[in-house]
Amino acid sequence: MNKSSSQFLDRTKPPHIATLILISGISALSMNVFLPSLPNMAAYFDADYALLQLSISAYLGFSALLQLIIGPISDRFGRRRILLVSMGVFVVASIGTLLAPTAEIFLVFRMLQAAIATAMALSRAIVRDMVDEARAASMIAYVTLGMSIVPMLGPVVGGLLDEMFGWKASFGVLLVLGLLVWALTWADLGETTVNRPTSFKAQVREYPALLTSPRFWGYVLTTAFASGTFFAYLGGAPFVGSEIYGLSPSELGLYFGVTGAGYGLGNFLSGRFSVRVGTIRMIVMGNITMAAGLSLQTMAVLTGLGGALGFFAPFLLVGTGNGLLLPNSNAGMLSVRPHLAGTASGLGGAIMIGGGAALSALAGAMLTPETGAWPLIAIMALSLTGSFLSIGIVIRRNRRLGLSV
Repeated sequence: MNKSSSQFLDRTKPPHIATLILISGISALSMNVFLPSLPNMAAYFDADYALLQLSISAYLGFSALLQLIIGPISDRFGRRRILLVSMGVFVVASIGTLLAPTAEIFLVFRMLQAAIATAMALSRAIVRDMVDEARAASMIAYVTLGMSIVPMLGPVVGGLLDEMFGWKASFGVLLVLGLLVWALTWADLGETTVNRPTSFKAQVREYPALLTSPRFWGYVLTTAFASGTFFAYLGGAPFVGSEIYGLSPSELGLYFGVTGAGYGLGNFLSGRFSVRVGTIRMIVMGNITMAAGLSLQTMAVLTGLGGALGFFAPFLLVGTGNGLLLPNSNAGMLSVRPHLAGTASGLGGAIMIGGGAALSALAGAMLTPETGAWPLIAIMALSLTGSFLSIGIVIRRNRRLGLSV
């Protein structure tokens, strides 16, 4: 059933694509806008950098746990009310980050901000509610193309805000935007889940068909490993930029924008060509593009060519590869059992973000001025290898079932 027709600010109909872009965008902004401020935040709270780095990894870990619950609940009770409650928690938590007197209390509220991560998972499920698999990959790509502007500009804006007003300015912006997007969601997002399970017990009976599907796990692991390269980068690149290359917060923010630009390009290409080329071919192309970027980065660090630019610029290709891969792997994951799209999105998002939290923390813990960037490069390379192997599972299974590859 195609429920893609929508009218802006009509709560009785599916949301406008602009609403989905903004819902996903604030989730992405919450993840990265403050990254250039991490060294200054550590100084403000008189805490180790490794402790403040938990504002990334702990946030991601809590996001993962939350999505395990939110996906099934949204299949049972609907997307709209879950999103509104989650955004309300995010607003309250944002106030807490501004008032926190210690690093430990700050981290508690930072973890609660992870409630907004449900927006990213449920926006994908809403797309799958509205359109079929082929169009879902394209529509998800356009939604994430719009939100790719956020990770491209977020660190840039965050770095400038830090230098002008201090690190709290970024969290003030998150508070204001959280209120605005909550109001937009209330006004525009109509419920999209129509064929809900008759009971929670009936819903649970459907889980084995999803959880025992090799194709589902192949798509999930491809998504998790490919995005793991990005999450490791989030955890380690601020240290590399500030401690190894001596970048200021605003300079670091500009370099982070390179990844967002690549991600935007990849999503644009996915939106244009996913229906024509096919999801699996787009995923393979994404992995190859990321491998090219990591290879260039490795050579730059090995030779010292380009300094900070040599380290950060190749992530234009890594971001592009992520943009080619993720909309298609997400669409594949949600289409194994379309009526459990929320469950699939929540579980897939939990594994992706949980793995990302672990990689982010690992990168932050392993990096020292003596090691240079090498631990980060090694973690990203291993994660990308896992993505290549995981899509191989889907390809083999599709061939066995006589499906297209």
